[in-house]
Amino acid sequence: MIDHPVHIVPRAASQNVLKVRASSWGNLFDCAYAWEGVHILGYRKPAGLRAQLGTAVHASTAAFDRGRLVGAEPVSAMDAADVLVKELREPERDVDMNQDDLTVRDAERIGLALHAIYCSEISPRFNFTSVEQTLNPLQIDCGGGQIVELTGSMDRSRVANQLEGVVIPDVKTGTRVIVDGVAQTKGRSAQLGTYQLMYEHTERVPTVGAQILALATKGKPAGAISGIFDAKRVMVGTADQPGLIEIAAGMFRSGLFPPNPQSVLCSERYCARWSRCHFHE
Repeated sequence: MIDHPVHIVPRAASQNVLKVRASSWGNLFDCAYAWEGVHILGYRKPAGLRAQLGTAVHASTAAFDRGRLVGAEPVSAMDAADVLVKELREPERDVDMNQDDLTVRDAERIGLALHAIYCSEISPRFNFTSVEQTLNPLQIDCGGGQIVELTGSMDRSRVANQLEGVVIPDVKTGTRVIVDGVAQTKGRSAQLGTYQLMYEHTERVPTVGAQILALATKGKPAGAISGIFDAKRVMVGTADQPGLIEIAAGMFRSGLFPPNPQSVLCSERYCARWSRCHFHE
């Protein structure tokens, strides 16, 4: 059993259980008010083409990496690229193709370039043992009879064996994921720390940290790999300082999810709760 300085339980007797997708946990600490709108109140908003570009790159690179797992049938980079094209031309979710300054043809060009960089320069440097693995539910006792159950898979993430130990590499795409050639890790610990905790809970083995596998979608196509960082530390805290899990527990217990009008995603373009929110300018 792996011990943590927060009250994490495998099962809960209480019936007041709120199920939360583990992949959404990072957004909770960006703007909790927006997160509540989507994941508790059910507000929805069409994605933009740039967001769909990210989804397409994640899908194609995951298809390629699954073919690299032990015992799997190999998938060529070219065959995996077909997944990217299909995601852009036939998206499974609602996409507003006019939201961004981008055409589907441009998105394909950018995405295929990034896919090639990933398959030739980034993926071969890792020994992956799983890709977007489904994890066992993890229940967190928030107090006051409130239980939060984290569920789902490690969306866009892998598990890799490194010299240091088990690592959770996460593929990130976007316009600001690489700065001066360096993969950015700022703001990633909430989501990846959650994945570390849930993987440890599922497999009963420790993790040593996470990594960012960054692919820049604006400017010259580029990829970068961050160093290993301990994302779990931010989640669990210490004996003297609370972690993000304890802070989140207070939100779920009280039902109060604070807004963050300074978030870079505080925009009508990105936020499904924008029209119902009076906190933004």
